[in-house]
Formats: sequence, C-alpha cells, structure tokens
Amino acid sequence: MFGIFFEELNHAGAGGLWAELVSNRGFEAGGSNTPSNIDPWLIIGDESNIIVATDRSSCFASNPIALRMEVLCEASGTNACPSGGVGIYNPGYWGMNIERTKVYRATMYIRSSESVELTVSLTSSDGLQNLASHTITGDKEDFVEWTKVEFDLASSGRNTNARLQLTTTKSGIIWFDQVSLMPSDTYMGHGFRKDLASMLANLKPRFLKFPGGNYVMGNYLVNAFRWSETVGPWEERPGHFNDAWAYWTDDGLGFFEFLQLAEDLGACPLWVINDGASLNEEVPSATIAAFVKDVVNGIEFARGDPQTAWGSVRAAMGHPEPFPLFYVSIGNQECFKHYYKDNYVKFYSAIKASYPDIKIISSCDASAISPVNPADLYDVHVYTSSGDMFSKSRMFETTTRNGPKAVVSEYAVTGNDAGRGTLIAALAEAAFLIGLERNSDVVEMASCAPLFVNDNDRRWNPDAIVFNSWQHYGCPNYWMLHFFKDSSGAALHPSTIQLSNYDQLVTSAITWNNSQDGNTYLKIKVVNFGSKAVNLNISVTGLQTDIQTFGSIKTVLTSGWLRDENSFQQPDKVVPAASPITNAGEQMGVVLDSYSLTSFDLLLGSSQGLHSVSGWSLHSSM
Repeated sequence: MFGIFFEELNHAGAGGLWAELVSNRGFEAGGSNTPSNIDPWLIIGDESNIIVATDRSSCFASNPIALRMEVLCEASGTNACPSGGVGIYNPGYWGMNIERTKVYRATMYIRSSESVELTVSLTSSDGLQNLASHTITGDKEDFVEWTKVEFDLASSGRNTNARLQLTTTKSGIIWFDQVSLMPSDTYMGHGFRKDLASMLANLKPRFLKFPGGNYVMGNYLVNAFRWSETVGPWEERPGHFNDAWAYWTDDGLGFFEFLQLAEDLGACPLWVINDGASLNEEVPSATIAAFVKDVVNGIEFARGDPQTAWGSVRAAMGHPEPFPLFYVSIGNQECFKHYYKDNYVKFYSAIKASYPDIKIISSCDASAISPVNPADLYDVHVYTSSGDMFSKSRMFETTTRNGPKAVVSEYAVTGNDAGRGTLIAALAEAAFLIGLERNSDVVEMASCAPLFVNDNDRRWNPDAIVFNSWQHYGCPNYWMLHFFKDSSGAALHPSTIQLSNYDQLVTSAITWNNSQDGNTYLKIKVVNFGSKAVNLNISVTGLQTDIQTFGSIKTVLTSGWLRDENSFQQPDKVVPAASPITNAGEQMGVVLDSYSLTSFDLLLGSSQGLHSVSGWSLHSSM
C-alpha cells in the first residue's frame, strides 16, 4: 500500500539521487544554436590564451554539440601558459563531494588534429588543492578521430566543494564531448547515490511511481519526458530541458534506471506515461496513435523477451530478464483536458490488448469511470493545510465499496504551517495515512510528494528528504513514514476510541510479521493532534495468545514546538524515539504526548495468527 513517488523536481535526480557529478556533461544544455552557453563550465585562464565555444562536431547524432577548446599559449617561451596550464572546469551541481581514498570513474570523448597532453584533475573550488590527477597523452594520429578515454581517479583528500578540471600547456585545438565523472561506489552498483538511495530503502517502499508529475508532461511537448530517448548508452541520450522545473537534465536517470531502482528497492514500478499532453498543449484524438504505440513499445522494453525489438534494447543494457511492470498511469491529473477521455480509451484499449494483466490508472475520479471509460484504479492528489489534512483522515469512509480503488499518489501538507517540513505537517499527514489504512479496502496505494529537494534548488516546499552535495537529512514527514513501513501486507483490525470532549485522536491497529526475527506484533498507532497530553487505557480483546511482557516497543514522534523542523545543523531534532514498554498487556495505561504520533508494537506469542484480534479500544482515564 505505501510506496514512494519520484519526480525530477528540486534537482532530485540530476545532482541528487543520480550520482553523476558533472553538470551538462554533453554541452547540450545551451541548445542547438552554436556558440552556446556552456554553464556551469568555466575557463581556466583568459581570452589571451584560451578560446572555447560549442560546435556541432560531435560523433553522436542524437546529441551533436561538442566543445572546441583552442589553446593559444605554449609550454614555455615568450607566450608561455600560466603556471598549471589553461583549460576548462566543471563545478558539478553546487560543488562535487570528493571523499578521501574513494575512486571516481572519469569518461570523456576527445578529438584533436595535434598531439595531446591533457591533465585531468580533481581540485578544490579555487584549484589550489589537488585531490587526484591523471594525464592523457597521445600522438597526432591517436586522436584524429573521436576517441573514448576512461580512467580512475583515486582521491588523496576530502573536499565537499570540489571541481573537475581539464588543463594543458600545449597550444592547439582539442574537442571534448560527454565528459562524465561517477563515483565507483554507488547503491547496488547501479549509479545511484548511496546515502540517498539508502534513505529510500529504509522506508521499505512497496511501489515506486516515476518519473513525475509535471515533469512527465513538460510545459510544452518538446520538453516532455520521452522514455525512448532515455534508454541505451548514456553517451547517446540527447537529454532535454526540464521546462516544468527550469533546469537541464542529461537523462542519465532514464526509464531503464527507474525500473532498475524499483528492482533494487524491492518495489513495484508504477510508470506515469506521457499521453500526448503538456501543461499548455494537447494532441487531438485523431493523431494520438503514435503516442499510444510509443507507450506499448515502452511496456515491451520493460517486459518483453530479449528477442523482441525493445526487449533486446533492455537486454543489451545488461538486464535480459523482464522488469515486473504491472501498473501504468495514463497522464498526470489531466481529466479536465479536452481530449483526455477520448485519448485515454485508446491508450487503455491498446495496453489491455497486449498486456491484459497491467492495471491502468485513470486521471479522472471515480465518478467519471464507467464501462465506456474503464479503469482499474483512479489517481487522487491531496495538497492542503495541516488542519484540513487531519480532517481528511475520514476522506474515504463514505466512498462506495464497489468499483475501482484509489491511488493517492501525491499528498502533502502545504501552506504556512508546512514550512520546510514541520512536526505539525507530519502529524497531519500521519492522521491522513491512518485514515487510508483504515479504508484500505478502497485505497490501493499512497505516496507523498515531493520526495527530494536539493537545498540549492528549492522549487517546492516541503519535501521528505533534503540534501546537498555531501549531506542529507529526513524531514519529520520522512520519519513519520517509518511508522507505516510495516503496514503493507499486514492485517487491519477494528478499533474504537471512547473519549468524550476530545476529537484530536486518530488511530489504527494492525498485526504484522517481522521477517528478520519471525515475530508477530500488534501495532497500535495513535496521532494526538491536539495541545493536551492525554492519559488513556488501551484494551485489547480477542487475542489467541498473550502479549509478551518483554520485547514490546513504544515509538514516539514529537518535539517541543509544533513547527519544529530538522536541518543540516540539527538533523535529528524531530525523529522517532523508541523505548521498551514495561507494562505491556491486554490492558495498558499510557500517556500520549501533545502533538505526537505514537506506535505501540506489542510482541505476541508464537502461536499468534494474523487475523485473531477481534478489536481494541482506547478509554479515557482523565
């Protein structure tokens, strides 16, 4: 039920989860008109000894831009280059994090009509601290054609604001393209930044929705996410401008990588397709067929045998086994668009004809779904204030129990009290999730949004995980999700609250099995959304075995002020605190802190089954 939603927003992928350290590695970000802006690349030296400009001389037809570097100075003599040479450097995404003794794989394509003597270095941001270097040399004939060069750089020091620089003291012209620097140590060896991917793995997500959001659509279709241009060798991917969130992405994090990430996390992939609509454009039904075919081809890429046309592309990328893609969302909340419903039926029919086991998610709500506009599931987005989010814990209680289930694929508290991720926002979201848990017969999935933010590019607040080049922390709503990571696959039990004159509690109960130790627990979660601490009696009935005296745990998420936030300076200000329950039993007196989320994980005897709890209740003892 509970998973994660990734959108390329806030530099979540480019400069974040995707571990590539070079920004604009193919020099394509400035556009096809040359010479173009090569930001963030800059020169070492000045115009008296070096001239750089983009041209269209690349060996890659899909990304034709390359960088031409003309060096005017010499190694010695009256026209000697400055000490250390001249060249270009890339600061990455607000500085590269280079760690001592770690190895980084450098890759680049070089062409030159003269002999080459080029030094590739990792340095501090001012170039004064040398962390690692490698010299590329070759005779005139060695680089007359585009040549791929790869080597490792082992750092002798640490710098969180480093850069990659290419320098020489030899006059002549050198062309560069597809300059990459990747850490050798990535999550599961698949190119994901290890610390950030581990934060996701720790949530035990059951699904991964990708790649967006507005990112899928683009403001205009020319900048929409097109899956087929993000697969195959990374050097050949054209990249595209993410106009929805105003930055370039080289698409190193592409369709294949999202599928791989889902596999690495043990999550089910949920693909949001581009259905021929952008924020400002829409393809009419008469000409939508090419978009429909493209989506069916995308499913073949994920699921097809290696002998199929697109399955063979996936196999060539090192994954001959199909990916288990069983969920496809048609668009991104686009039911209001003029052609959506007619186009949706064409996508639905084509996908079901080839892959009848795929569950298709509609952007329309349940009221718009009918035999002529069918859907397996329907998408719901909830963005609201903390008070309203708390009240929406009852949102699905009156939903009809027939028909397709809901996918709450985006939810978040927004507004003043959300800040950059506050305690009160996390508690409101926890109450909402408890409501989804209690109504899991009509809700299939839920995921928060947005997932990541690079602190240097905050396009949206709040977010679950904050990072920069070398640090990261979870916001309170990230830690709140840990209270739900055992819910998927658990058994829900009836519960009641018998408390007069206080309506600020929301609660649920499940039994779940710990796969690590084989034990079964009764988990009781309670959100206290009010300013009063509450004394309660918990009463559990219908157990087939006893609650164990030892081994039960109480976990609390709270803080001194309802708008407390975590930060780089205080990453653990608002995090869960666990302690043993000394009075564990079927009758328990407990105290709920004001503005808190509390979980009581009660260890059950070994014979306890998953469906044996007939009920539990909370009683006031005030």
